[in-house]
Amino acid sequence: MEDSESDMGKDPRTDAQNQLSKAENFFKARLFKKSGKAFYQAGNSFMKLEDYDSAKNCYLYGAQTQIELEKFGDAVSFSRLAGDCCLYAKNYIEAKKIYRDSLNIISKEKKSSDKELHFILFPVLTYLCSSIESKYEEGLDFIKKYQKKVDGEFFKNSPLIQLVTDLTIALRNNNKTLLVKIRDNIDNYKLTPIEKNLLKKTLFLANSLLNLTSSPILDKNSYTTNDIINLKLSVKTDVLSQISNDNFFEHQLHSIKITEIHFKLSDNLSINKKPQLPVDITIGSDIELDFVLKPHFQMDDPYIGPFSLRFELDDILNFVYDTDVIKPTLISPPPSLDLSLKNLRPPLIGQSFPLEVLIENNSEGEALDVNISIEFPEELKVMRGTINKQIYSLRKNEEMKWELSIKPIEAGDFTIIFHVKFNDPDQNLIELTQEFPYSIKM
Repeated sequence: MEDSESDMGKDPRTDAQNQLSKAENFFKARLFKKSGKAFYQAGNSFMKLEDYDSAKNCYLYGAQTQIELEKFGDAVSFSRLAGDCCLYAKNYIEAKKIYRDSLNIISKEKKSSDKELHFILFPVLTYLCSSIESKYEEGLDFIKKYQKKVDGEFFKNSPLIQLVTDLTIALRNNNKTLLVKIRDNIDNYKLTPIEKNLLKKTLFLANSLLNLTSSPILDKNSYTTNDIINLKLSVKTDVLSQISNDNFFEHQLHSIKITEIHFKLSDNLSINKKPQLPVDITIGSDIELDFVLKPHFQMDDPYIGPFSLRFELDDILNFVYDTDVIKPTLISPPPSLDLSLKNLRPPLIGQSFPLEVLIENNSEGEALDVNISIEFPEELKVMRGTINKQIYSLRKNEEMKWELSIKPIEAGDFTIIFHVKFNDPDQNLIELTQEFPYSIKM
């Protein structure tokens, strides 16, 4: 009874520290068998305290004791426990490093069946950790690197390899059915509870990625090269809330943010404004991302996007969502003509003087079938020259000028009126009237 009361009074952390000290002393004395057992016990004690970092270090030292004893299978088991500690701590980068380092131990295993199994398991665990960072290709490349170390049929028929194959095809082909298949088979992959939780997080991200929807909203149906393009990218995130409420995933979502936005533009477009990052999103709500772009010249098939949005969930889970390409309609701006008058000699009452008329096309489009009619007041008599002009076309940067002989009858402030009609390249009629104030001094 006294011993029981004494045990109940022990501080669990002190007990774990004592086990660790014992393990370290055995290791220094090169008593590796005793040291390994003590490191294992210390690691388990720290795990109960949820001190995952201390537990991880104990298991890694335990792996070292087994390497010294050339018990490489046991060393791999210790490494797997260390990886589990990182998963409990949600430190997926460290877990991935441990799984990768474990492969050096696996290569020394003597039992070929265990070696082949581990050459599949640890690369797949590495792949799942990479998926948390949305680095699927990196994970796939790592699995392929060790594929040649495993018998072809054994590799092909492995449930873990089928899992990776199904997930890859699901993401590439937007095949949600394969995600359901993985979910239904989750107990067949022989994973530890926390490794199974890692897979559930991977499925959480995959479901989020495949169920997220977005739509572009342009403020106009078409744009000229003189316009500004206002684009709103609407993203519906309510599906993330629905997935979070599914108890299977064991992940209650607390925060969503967009941390990166990358996109492509055709050569004739530039970005004037984009959202400030990060963009925090209220769970279950929609969000509109505002972009302002400027077209500079016309070209065939202008495009915006695709946009790649990196979503970060609860600061630990990541996925990259790619939108479709947006193709704005760009048309030539309607041509515009500039008119001006110039006295070639000072005007005097009762005397004719030459007046130059200039018409210029400083716009991007061609003006066709131009008709100009000039209306003079009675006090300015046209002595010579035409006040009705027809021009077949005025191309970009082209101009035309002619002279009129005008005779002022009396002094005063008058108005000369131009009436202009022409067609744009699409045969749309454009009409304009422009008034010029004109003064004759005494």
